[in-house]
Amino acid sequence: MDDIDRRIIAALQEDGRLSNVDLAERVGLSPSPCLRRVKLLEERGVITGYTARIDREAVGLSLTVFVEITVGRHSRQNAAAVEQGFAKIPGLVACHMVSGDADFLAELVVADLKTYQRILTENILTIEAVEQVRSNFSLRPIRIAQPLALP
Repeated sequence: MDDIDRRIIAALQEDGRLSNVDLAERVGLSPSPCLRRVKLLEERGVITGYTARIDREAVGLSLTVFVEITVGRHSRQNAAAVEQGFAKIPGLVACHMVSGDADFLAELVVADLKTYQRILTENILTIEAVEQVRSNFSLRPIRIAQPLALP
């Protein structure tokens, strides 16, 4: 990946709706080579898709919960079972396997506390390998879904 690729990625992270002509102008290329580079970045899996950023509260999702999840016994089977269980959790927008006190850190975005309580009891606590759950409620966002700072 060279400097032009980095500029293409940076521009698309800021505005994924840029036309190829506008993108080419921003990065200092003509449209045809710019399009070839974008297609190559997509084929290589560097660019994995294009999305819209949505205001969570504007669509009625006013509660963000960070959930620390600890499993009982560490094994590949338990990890796989937990991951399969996570795939079924409504409102799950991000999840990471982490080091530290918890094994997983999940971010849920839901309408309200009652909705989170239902998800906790019906989806998270029903995963057999889950031993402990700790919920942290966001008081207000500071930064959400910022562009990646490329080296």
